[in-house]
Amino acid sequence: MNKISKTVEMVAWFDDKGKINPVKFRVEEEEDTRVIKINKVLNREYETLAGNPMWRFTCSSIIDGIESNYNLKYDLINCKWLLFL
Repeated sequence: MNKISKTVEMVAWFDDKGKINPVKFRVEEEEDTRVIKINKVLNREYETLAGNPMWRFTCSSIIDGIESNYNLKYDLINCKWLLFL
């Protein structure tokens, strides 16, 4: 997978206190669509990006047979998920 920073489709669940738990996401590459299962959420932090409040999740997944760490951000105002790999 190439270095990317893009919007992705996410499957996540929320507990009864509103805590977000990402499960898997779909990313579209040049001619391929891939679904990546999140094996582990290593860290979650609240931050702002360009003035927008976001939750940043540092996650780990097996991608192409290699364990990879990456960041997913949930934009609270626009309700969008962003992948930073």
